[in-house]
Amino acid sequence: MDDKRVIATVKKVMPAVVSIAIAKHLEDLEKELPKELYPFIPSSPSGEKLQIPEDLIDKRGMVQVGGGSGFIVDANGLILTNKHVISDPKAEYTVILNDGRRFPSEILSRDPINDVAILKIKAEGLPCLKLGDATKLQLGQSLIAIGNALGVFKNTVSVGIVSGLSRAITAQAEPDAPPQEMRGLIQTDAAINPGNSGGPLVDADGNVVAVNAAIVSGAQSIGFAIPVNAAKRDLDDIKKYGRIRRPLLGLRYMMIDDDTKAKMNLPVNYGALVVRESEHDSAVVPESPAEKAGLKEKDIVLTLNGAKLDRDHPIQDFLENLNVGDEVTLAILRDGKELVTKVSLAERK
Repeated sequence: MDDKRVIATVKKVMPAVVSIAIAKHLEDLEKELPKELYPFIPSSPSGEKLQIPEDLIDKRGMVQVGGGSGFIVDANGLILTNKHVISDPKAEYTVILNDGRRFPSEILSRDPINDVAILKIKAEGLPCLKLGDATKLQLGQSLIAIGNALGVFKNTVSVGIVSGLSRAITAQAEPDAPPQEMRGLIQTDAAINPGNSGGPLVDADGNVVAVNAAIVSGAQSIGFAIPVNAAKRDLDDIKKYGRIRRPLLGLRYMMIDDDTKAKMNLPVNYGALVVRESEHDSAVVPESPAEKAGLKEKDIVLTLNGAKLDRDHPIQDFLENLNVGDEVTLAILRDGKELVTKVSLAERK
């Protein structure tokens, strides 16, 4: 992509990219930070009360603690960002437009599966971005990542290419957060920084193909973004139902391969072994469609709607393309016998 093309695309996209300022009450910060850390916090004397410079605290006692990015997808104030950017239920999230205007935001939804969230601000006639189709991306295709790097440097632009498709990683939004598997990601060498999270990854025409999501710790020039197709489905749900609707099967499972078969002495080297994640879990979620269909722990789900399940094709990938109320056919291996059952998918709460 030549310089003139990049400049033209950035000028087209930038007005719809927003910053998201994260603020918390000083009292909440004091409760969350261990007192033994107070002496190590800048401008904080050792003592019983956390001290923050007055110019960083507003009239309501709110302190800005971070920032991220987002982008406008509807002229009436719908904004896409990452779920992990707005994950703290005790925080307030202020959207700052490219022209400097600030708006309090309402969180409409957090996708329970993808790292995507939708915010709403009370504004009209806003510039918005066109959502493209990530399924048409090709390796080596030029991309531009735009955002609010580190929550400080406004209007940050980086250029790269599609380095990989359909990648899977395990990521954590915070050091103490549980790990989350993210699948179907776009890998790019366009620089993605923490503050760029939630910003758009666009093609040469300025169409959004993905939402900037993560970097690999310790790796250079490896960033990942969530294909925009998942977000498009979320937006359709919001406009139609007022919430994100995701289908629920109700199984906890482990995908089987040659190594798993050998270690656990299983009869097959493919499929999904129904198994609990810990002693506090249920392998089959109570009152779920799977339980109502009679599935049991230690069952092996071999196929879903006739498609073979394996490491590269887990149950969740199939559910992503199904809807609440759809009926699926499962082939199950139980005690050496193959069974076939039908399950009607419910809505994930």
